[in-house]
Amino acid sequence: MQYMNKVYLLTGGNIGNRRQYLQQAASLLEQYGTVIQKSGLYETAAWGKTDQPAFLNQVLLLHTTLSATGLLEKMLETELALGRARMEKYGPRIIDIDMLFFNEEVIDHPFLTVPHPRLAERRFVLVPLMEIAPDLVHPVLHKTISQLLQECPDKLEVVRFDI
Repeated sequence: MQYMNKVYLLTGGNIGNRRQYLQQAASLLEQYGTVIQKSGLYETAAWGKTDQPAFLNQVLLLHTTLSATGLLEKMLETELALGRARMEKYGPRIIDIDMLFFNEEVIDHPFLTVPHPRLAERRFVLVPLMEIAPDLVHPVLHKTISQLLQECPDKLEVVRFDI
C-alpha cells in the first residue's frame, strides 16, 4: 500500500456562485485522494486588493498518494477546469486553491513553497484551519494554528457563512 500524504488546502473565490465553485473544487479534488475533513465556509473582505467582492474560503484536509508537486499540478488543472484565469495578482477569481501544509514537510521549490509562506499573516486562512486543525504545528514557526491565530496581525473580519 502506498503512503497517504496528509495535505491541508485552502479553496477560495469571489466571482459567481462562490459556494458552488468551492463545492465543485472539493469534488474535483476527490479524484486525487479523499477529502477527510472540510471546514465551514467563511466570508472575508478581499485582502491585498480591496476594491472587489468579498471572498468565500474553506479549508480541506486531503489524503492523497500524490507527491506535493504532483498534487500542485492537479490543483492547477482543477482551477482551469472551473474557469480560473490568472489576470492580476490578488485580483478577483472564480477559484483559488492553495497548498497550506503537506505532511510536516518544508518544501522550497521555485513554484511551490510549503508551508504556505503567508498563512500566519492571514486570518482568512487561520480561522477555517483552526476549525479542523487547532493543534496542528507549523513545521517552521513551531507554533500551533491556535497560537498563530492568537498572534495574527491581520484584523480583517472572517465571518462564518454557512450557519
